[in-house]
Amino acid sequence: MTTDAPAKDEPTHLLTAIDDTLEAYCLDRDLPRFRTRQIREWLFKKRATDWSQMTNLPQTLRAQLASDLQLWSTKIIRHTKSADGTEKLLIGLADGGQVECVLLRDRVRRTICVSTQVGCGMGCVFCASGLDGVDRNLTTGEIVEQMLRLQMLLDEKERLSHIVVMGMGEPLANLDALLPALTEAHRPEGLDISARRITISTVGLPKAIDRLTSLNSHYRLAISLHAPNDELRNQLVPVNHRIGMASILQAADNYFNSSGRRLTFEYVLLADINDEPKHAKQLATILTGREALLNIIPYNPVTGLPYRTPSMPRQIQFRKILEASGLRVRFRHRKGDDIDAACGQLRRSQAAQQHLKDSPPPTDGQ
Repeated sequence: MTTDAPAKDEPTHLLTAIDDTLEAYCLDRDLPRFRTRQIREWLFKKRATDWSQMTNLPQTLRAQLASDLQLWSTKIIRHTKSADGTEKLLIGLADGGQVECVLLRDRVRRTICVSTQVGCGMGCVFCASGLDGVDRNLTTGEIVEQMLRLQMLLDEKERLSHIVVMGMGEPLANLDALLPALTEAHRPEGLDISARRITISTVGLPKAIDRLTSLNSHYRLAISLHAPNDELRNQLVPVNHRIGMASILQAADNYFNSSGRRLTFEYVLLADINDEPKHAKQLATILTGREALLNIIPYNPVTGLPYRTPSMPRQIQFRKILEASGLRVRFRHRKGDDIDAACGQLRRSQAAQQHLKDSPPPTDGQ
């Protein structure tokens, strides 16, 4: 069962509702309201890591804030760096859970990928994130904290340009926490990232997509299809049994008509499962005529799972069929393979190492 927050008796986490918390704090202590603006600037613009660094606040106030308000609720368990510039953090939560987030460097782009749940309940058979199910939703503060921790990895002259909500968990299953976090990413007083540079990835939950439409959301939407028909998708994405691709595509079309944002459809390419010419032709049939980008992702193998990356000739053949149909197609270049950058891999790697560490040594004769 999914729960939504750490225990209620924990200290107030500032990043969960920064404006409300600071306004109430200033009002109770008769502090000027501009202190909220100063603290925001230190956190979102100047990348402060501690209250003590906020030098335009009185020293006594800094000490009081440190005592009263929890700035960080997480800790970095592992920080890995790839030769291609990708960096990944394994974040430890206050209740013992762990999530992953990633910084990707691509020429001038600086993209971060954040998680929304501890684990995932969608059950995609090839994904490391959902192998152990879902423990709970992240809070708004825990999502914002990932963004700020990743921003701290940048050099002084580097600036975040894009956010993708494609980490652990199903984002649309935690909209109540995600939307306020994305507001902090989007607003000028926050990270000031344009809504068109923020992408929410989902396996496709029509009711939640309809909610985004009703809220007049202008974030980009990426739908993870992974199959061109319900029969195969039911096998790869079990939640599809109670949804169906037709309702997903209808909700996606409604979102496009409302937001004007071009849709992205994600398709993980699995050797000998969904990479045949017939699959490419079926995919072209259902997507032709939609204002969409088809993002093909050659599978990133996960230890313990039987799925493989298709051969390069098979990938080329698949792409040619799609492009011949007139679809916009992009094959995603995998990044961070040497640091377990795929969702859930670093967490499982850490868990395996801890299991070996905690296991008793073999006895004589074993």
